[in-house]
Amino acid sequence: MSSRYWCELAWLGGPTAVPGVLIEVDGDRIVGVSPGHASPPRDAIELPGLTLPALANAHSHAFHRALRGRTHGGEGTFWTWRDLMYGVAANLDPQNYYLLARAAFAEMALAGVGVVGEFHYVHHRPGGDPYDDPNALGASLVAAARDAGVRLTLLDTLYLHGGFSSGSGSGYSPLRPEQARFSDGSVRAWRRRVESLRTSAPGPGTRVGAAIHSVRAVDPPSIGKVARWASDRALPLHIHVSEQPAENEACREVHGRTPTAVLSGAGALGPDTTLVHATHLSRDDINVIGAAGALCCICPTTERDLADGIGPSPDLVQAGAALCVGSDSHALIDILEEARAVEMGARTLTNRRGLHPAEILAAIATVNGYRSLGWKDGGALRPGYLADFTSIGLDSVRLAGVDTPHILDAVIFSASSADVHNLVVGGRPVVVGGAHVSVDVAGELDSAIAKVVAA
Repeated sequence: MSSRYWCELAWLGGPTAVPGVLIEVDGDRIVGVSPGHASPPRDAIELPGLTLPALANAHSHAFHRALRGRTHGGEGTFWTWRDLMYGVAANLDPQNYYLLARAAFAEMALAGVGVVGEFHYVHHRPGGDPYDDPNALGASLVAAARDAGVRLTLLDTLYLHGGFSSGSGSGYSPLRPEQARFSDGSVRAWRRRVESLRTSAPGPGTRVGAAIHSVRAVDPPSIGKVARWASDRALPLHIHVSEQPAENEACREVHGRTPTAVLSGAGALGPDTTLVHATHLSRDDINVIGAAGALCCICPTTERDLADGIGPSPDLVQAGAALCVGSDSHALIDILEEARAVEMGARTLTNRRGLHPAEILAAIATVNGYRSLGWKDGGALRPGYLADFTSIGLDSVRLAGVDTPHILDAVIFSASSADVHNLVVGGRPVVVGGAHVSVDVAGELDSAIAKVVAA
């Protein structure tokens, strides 16, 4: 199926938007991108506003969407929030997880997201017994993304231990009862289950990658085994790293070094590795990450919500790391906000502006995220790339009065998910005129969250 889209303005990778761009699509690929069309050809679909490559949400826990509004007020820390999150995780089953994830992924589509990295660690029944299909929950996520119209990289996660314990011989504590359903018990069992998932579940819009939950949940020898397995298959590898100072302190107490140093020693850092959060890093950590050419996925809304801190994004980029962003706990699903918060956080830390210009933030929100999730042929408006793109309307009060030379700055620094008018994924319209083509997103969120919270 071929189609043509006329973009009033489009971002083609430079510092400014380009007017009158015609995008030609054949099947799921862009086959032509040509500026200079002052008016739309008769057969072209018009995309008013600014067209960007589809946004990439590189770090998601779909079930966390049920926590919105329930965990943000009052006092507490990441660790007390985690206990509330475990309560929702305990209520998931394959059917209610499908409904919740489909609605959450559809909300992402409304926000212009074309690809999601789902960091998936709820694998088994409460108590840890496998379902008849050991990948029942993973299959629910795959089906949910397909039915919501977005691409999915299912980052199947290894989880072996309950946390650090300097008083034990292994350096780790046993799993808590509420963590039992996260664990396969060994790398071998995890690998067997994931190989089965890779064979059975993915369709053209799905890829399966690997994840290590964290250094506090996976020991160094097991980290090394997963890293080698992922590397041998050229799969993306994602890991939560240094979200909290307490994690670093406990890791030093057990291993005598930082989480990043543990990962480096286990051979887990490379250009296909994404370190999620990377908030509390030493100078040595930053240099090691940069030398490896790894990515760091910053999740500013979650990191602010949980009082985690602000990561050293300028230093990471200067060292050679690439950045992407994710909505993580879904306190808010707005990738434009996550991207600009990278710059705003850097300004707060350094008292300097312009550390990540608008075109860099646009890349962080698009092509870098696609790369992080293993879609190296996506995230840009170029011939041969995936036909994934979104249009941002310029008719809201947020963008009124902005002239063309400043449109990219205005969209990156002032627009919101509410300004998304259209989303095309794989050449197929998913959002048209601000509405999802097949999902009643608000209604399904209401229904799905009620089932999970009340379970």
